[in-house]
Amino acid sequence: MLKGIKFKNIFFIMLGSAIFSFGFVHFNIQNELGEGGFSGITLILYFVFKLDPALMNLLLNIPMFFLGWRLLGQKVFVYTIIGTVSVSIFLKIFQIYEINIHIQDDLFLASLFAGVFVGVGLGIIFRYGGTTGGVDIIARLALKYLGWSMGKTMFIFDAAVILLSWLTFLDSRSMMYTLVAVFIGSRVIDFVQEGAYSGRGAFIISEFQNEIADRISIDMDRGVTVLRGYGHFTKVDREVLYCVVGRNEIVRLKNIITSIDPHAFVSVTDVHDVMGEGFTLDEEKRPLD
Repeated sequence: MLKGIKFKNIFFIMLGSAIFSFGFVHFNIQNELGEGGFSGITLILYFVFKLDPALMNLLLNIPMFFLGWRLLGQKVFVYTIIGTVSVSIFLKIFQIYEINIHIQDDLFLASLFAGVFVGVGLGIIFRYGGTTGGVDIIARLALKYLGWSMGKTMFIFDAAVILLSWLTFLDSRSMMYTLVAVFIGSRVIDFVQEGAYSGRGAFIISEFQNEIADRISIDMDRGVTVLRGYGHFTKVDREVLYCVVGRNEIVRLKNIITSIDPHAFVSVTDVHDVMGEGFTLDEEKRPLD
């Protein structure tokens, strides 16, 4: 086994590939919806020239492997090959053992499920260090040699593929539902990749920072970090408290703050994928079940 390669990651990359492929076959292909990226190109080749998406997925990505193997690094490159090959294998399996879920009379439902399955599948693959090749490699190359952000490159490529799909096999109605599926998929990818758990981070400025910090530590069993701040208007050095709590604890936190200092300044932000003691580790630094 290569250094850093984990069986757990391989398992979840293959699981994500299976989920992605199931949705791709049973919702995108069956209901003639498009997709962005290289997956969208395989759909164009399938609907226009009747070429097998499983085979095309491999053939399209082979040149990308040669371009990206140095750029990705050994571990990500291996995971990318596993992800790409797994997608092709599962695409072929689900095409052979296809379940009839034709719901073209309700394309909104079809686009919803297409986005969810594709998003969950790709989100799992990305979360465990893999990619499915294709646009991800192109985006990394564009970042390195052209200075383009990965998001910009992927957006341009996806838009071009969807436009080409519209010009070849999609009618206007299906194209609009394809956009719905792609949007939902992108949101689900973020949700899965960042983690289902999200907390709330609070910045607190008060004259009674010590009392507030003590109450948070004792009553809520949450850590508090003291940051050094400077008020631009007042020209006064201030201490800023920062703590992260669960979503269900934010009301309790506000009650503690207002009970001590009703005039405290509090800014609450969303925090995704929280790691560390109290969230993913216990007091002995052991992973929580």
